[in-house]
Amino acid sequence: MVERRRILYVEDDLPSRMLVSQVLDMAGYEVVEAADGMGGIRLAEELRPDLILMDINMPGLDGYAAATKIKSLPGMTNTPIIAVTANVVEGDRERALTAGCDGYLPKPIDVDALPDQIHEFLGGRRERVDEAEERGYLREYSERLVDSLKEKVEALTRSDQMKSRFISIAAHELRTPVTVIRGYLDILAEPNGPLKEADPSARVMLEGIASGLRRMREIVEDMLDVSRIEAKTLELKVAPVRLAELAEKAIASQRDNAQQRNLTLTREAMDHLPIMWGDGVRIQQMLSHLIGNAIKYTPDGGRITVSGRIMGREARLPGADRPQGGPFIELVVADTGVGIHPEEQERIFEQFYEVRDPRLHSSSKTAFMGGGAGLGLSITRGVAEAHGGWIWVESEGYDPERCPGSRFHVVLPVGKSPKS
Repeated sequence: MVERRRILYVEDDLPSRMLVSQVLDMAGYEVVEAADGMGGIRLAEELRPDLILMDINMPGLDGYAAATKIKSLPGMTNTPIIAVTANVVEGDRERALTAGCDGYLPKPIDVDALPDQIHEFLGGRRERVDEAEERGYLREYSERLVDSLKEKVEALTRSDQMKSRFISIAAHELRTPVTVIRGYLDILAEPNGPLKEADPSARVMLEGIASGLRRMREIVEDMLDVSRIEAKTLELKVAPVRLAELAEKAIASQRDNAQQRNLTLTREAMDHLPIMWGDGVRIQQMLSHLIGNAIKYTPDGGRITVSGRIMGREARLPGADRPQGGPFIELVVADTGVGIHPEEQERIFEQFYEVRDPRLHSSSKTAFMGGGAGLGLSITRGVAEAHGGWIWVESEGYDPERCPGSRFHVVLPVGKSPKS
């Protein structure tokens, strides 16, 4: 049995797809359909069709851009792409061929002639543009791509600004009802309050509500912090701080979570670290987020260690654009967890970034590989940078079997009194 040749038809109009698919199927071809340019690129890369019919005038990513991208895919350079369009005006054919297409069919498609035309293109037929004409159309095509990219960047910028405004407004709006609920819960929880003679199970349920509310308050506060960091309005209350004490407080805030997972959470000796000038509350918050992140991605029975060291003025720090000269203090949160892919080691500090597939999201502060709001590491970077420092992660890669672990480094300048 002869294997049927595979045709990918990229077309946003459903009736057109149905008609052409039926005609080509009856002619002995296997037809795969895509409803937009991005879908066409994905299927072309996945299925490697023998020929592609490409509608040019599609919303979003048009056929010109889709054809150019497909031609750049490994192994797809010689795959014939035939442009299909209803806009039959001067230059349409040349523009399509310049963008990477190998042929041109006007709409409405002649269904009687189509099977023979497909056979010719599969047999090697190619249409070309005169070299002098092609240079002019290439210039025009480049200008169109730049204009399109500019429009998309502007749209993304507007969307990002709207997202930032929504986060800020939503966090402030949520703060009020959360505070009200917290107040009523406190009244209900009083020994001589309205529930003093209630069934004991009522108090258990009350504690469950209180626990959920505490988590909600934490998320709201994280949203507010992210808004402040993004707007560069995060205020630091600078004072002399002892990092050993802050690290111990951060560990204490996460100790119950670690014990639930049988994790060993320790701090190496840090009393040798000098007093530094910074916001103690924010530095403790940063360490707490890092420890909490380590808890999530370390299997039960693993280890998490917090340590610190002095880095002198001669220190050479990673990153050419990072300040040198010190003195600095380096804090490290190390774990025996699953590790992080090299390509994700920078992206994990982005707002709302989730390492795992969002469709598998399972919100939890303690469960192994549990999901979250994706704000903790973004806040840690914001706090570090607000202090004139920075943060990065080292890991051999992601391996849930071997568990190579991760080491989060935070470098902070010792600083000096604001009054000096």
